[in-house]
Amino acid sequence: MLAFLREITVTCFFCSYLVVLLLEMTRLWRRVPGRGLLVILMSALGLFAHFSYLFMRANQSRLSDAGILASWLDWSLLLSFILGVTFLVFHIRRPDTMVGFFFLPSIMILIAIAMFSRDIAPFSRTEATQLWTTVHALAMMIGSLSVLLGFLSGCMYLVQSWRLKSKRAGSGFRLPTLESLNRLSRRCLIISTIAVAGGLTAGIAMNLNRIGQIGFTDRTVAFSFLLLLWLIISTYVEFYYSSISHSRKGIYMTFASLGFLILALFGALTTSHGGSNNKTSVIQKNGDSQLSFAELSLESLQSFGSIQ
Repeated sequence: MLAFLREITVTCFFCSYLVVLLLEMTRLWRRVPGRGLLVILMSALGLFAHFSYLFMRANQSRLSDAGILASWLDWSLLLSFILGVTFLVFHIRRPDTMVGFFFLPSIMILIAIAMFSRDIAPFSRTEATQLWTTVHALAMMIGSLSVLLGFLSGCMYLVQSWRLKSKRAGSGFRLPTLESLNRLSRRCLIISTIAVAGGLTAGIAMNLNRIGQIGFTDRTVAFSFLLLLWLIISTYVEFYYSSISHSRKGIYMTFASLGFLILALFGALTTSHGGSNNKTSVIQKNGDSQLSFAELSLESLQSFGSIQ
């Protein structure tokens, strides 16, 4: 299987995206039977080849001192891959729209930028670890904040719904309308899903650069994947079952998201996941300092004895 993946080049997925763009352009002239299915198929093939190429590059970087997914080539290809996934989701959800005229040229431009920057040296493992750690922390913080805001909006939704049924909405205790709270909950769900997905991707790159493996056995990683899976399911339900999005069921799903977030935070607090990786070096430095101080004290005593 790996031998097959090694044969994949940038040309493979670039041509796939080009074919998809040409299929989208035919909408301006005539109807083509099965065009929607062809667009989905070619996009999926292009994304598979795109992901496989990134995977093989990361696998090869593990054998060298260069950082994994830590070059302008890798970042441009990773960004274009994310745009490709976004386009496919948009197309499946709204096949009647022509978003491909905007997404596909951007994807191919990013791929071209990646090829022009292929000769730029990648960052080192240490630099790559620091960079991906920062991205991971920021993304997970944004995702956690969005889940909490979604939970709070859900609480306010239930309170306001109860007040409306009890005919107490006109009292001095005022809350936003149900429509506003529902929109806020929906936006928080989208932002949290994107942020947690980005945070997990950055965390994978961080672990590959730091320890050479993803670390699925870490409780924090496992609970974070569960959180992402639940957020994806919730987002799917939110967009494809509109009858649920305006009822209490959608609000209860945001409460469950908070539960998965608490599990992920529990894993981070009960393991060394969120701790510093420099404890050993700090201890070593402190030990060296103590040794140097002891040696200095011994020399001072010897000097004092010789003076006497």
